[in-house]
Amino acid sequence: MTTYIAKGGALLDLSDEEIDDLFSQALSQALVDLKEAGPVIILPPDVTRFHSRGGYLTDLACRELTTGQDRLGAVMPALGTHMVLTQAERSRMFPGTPPDKFRPHDWRNDVVELGRLEADWIDRASEGAVRYDWPVQVNKLLRDGGFSLILSIGQVVPHEVVGMANHGKNLFVGTGGKEAIDKSHFLGASYGMERMMGRTDTPVRALFDEGLRRFGNKLPPILWVLTVVGARDDGEATAAGKPRGSLAVRGLFIGFGRECFEQAAALAREVNVDLMDEPIKKAVVYLEPEEFRTTWLGNKAIYRTRMAMADGGELLILAPGLERFGEDPGNDALIRKHGYRPAQVIQDKVTQDPELAASLSAAAHLIHGSSEGRFTVRYCPGPGISRDEIESVGYAWGDLKTALARYDSRSLGLGWNTLADGERFFFVPNPALGLWAEKTRFKP
Repeated sequence: MTTYIAKGGALLDLSDEEIDDLFSQALSQALVDLKEAGPVIILPPDVTRFHSRGGYLTDLACRELTTGQDRLGAVMPALGTHMVLTQAERSRMFPGTPPDKFRPHDWRNDVVELGRLEADWIDRASEGAVRYDWPVQVNKLLRDGGFSLILSIGQVVPHEVVGMANHGKNLFVGTGGKEAIDKSHFLGASYGMERMMGRTDTPVRALFDEGLRRFGNKLPPILWVLTVVGARDDGEATAAGKPRGSLAVRGLFIGFGRECFEQAAALAREVNVDLMDEPIKKAVVYLEPEEFRTTWLGNKAIYRTRMAMADGGELLILAPGLERFGEDPGNDALIRKHGYRPAQVIQDKVTQDPELAASLSAAAHLIHGSSEGRFTVRYCPGPGISRDEIESVGYAWGDLKTALARYDSRSLGLGWNTLADGERFFFVPNPALGLWAEKTRFKP
């Protein structure tokens, strides 16, 4: 398969102009190579991946596809189980994309099955962690919408379910259905997220790859547009005239096939995985209110730091925008019913509660969101959720106003910080952008 763009480096800082030029060239050549003049559907990330630059690339794609012959068919954010974007969120992330082109993805109703992987295959791929078949599902518009090309846009970054986000995940989770999402997530949780995060090849990745290999011919060709994004250090930010902790696009990879993903994942491993010489006794993580309104998303603060936390340590999560637990009422109710508990507890509950067994993605989320009893997770929410609610799901509560007064996110830098009274802690301004692990806990 063809790779059009593979530009990346740990210290690279691609400007918007460079991204525009590289992307426009690649898309133009891909459209020529396809030799088809039909409409194109774009699958960008949703607002929970705001920093991926997926919004900017989607705007560029819309411009290119509507210049001359109009080939812009539809734009369908890869929501997975997330909430549909509001008008304000669309305007913020996709200011140059025509609003009438957006199509929502309904993961419970709007899917078709392309085929099914056998339980024997899943058993082997998961090394015996689970045994069930798996449906290869996508939104029906991808198969039946008459498109000549799927333009899949997103960021490659360490991920708790699949190891490294994007590529086939953008289709089979981002536009997948309930059964496919449930079973893929529970496979990852049962296998163990610490065994997968930051790795290119995992059992869940094998699932998506096999789905593409067997049944991808039932879809239009897929052009993958993948970014790698990392934080600038203070020196870089100063030299570039950017704020402290600002983000740089370290890589852009565009092509048909898997090679562009492998290249992006290798760079993301270098850029986004921080292997630490010592465990963290105190971590403070800030959740931007526009991005993190649920623990379903905000628990990236736990997923991405769990391998770095010391036994007996404390993870303090500053969550001013927190409003609820789940992204939809069903998952929210299950979180409230069972709470965030160690893996074995949740696995036992799956065998005892038919409702939880029927929502395996929620069960996986409950496993991922636990500290496994090793350290304290202290949530400091805004007014949208109460202390009793936080404590009812297994977390400690903290007062947000007091915590923000002590840990001012605007003055802290990514990494180790020391307050005037001598307290030393590790600060993460956005957990979605990386993975932190103590070296002995991360085995490539």
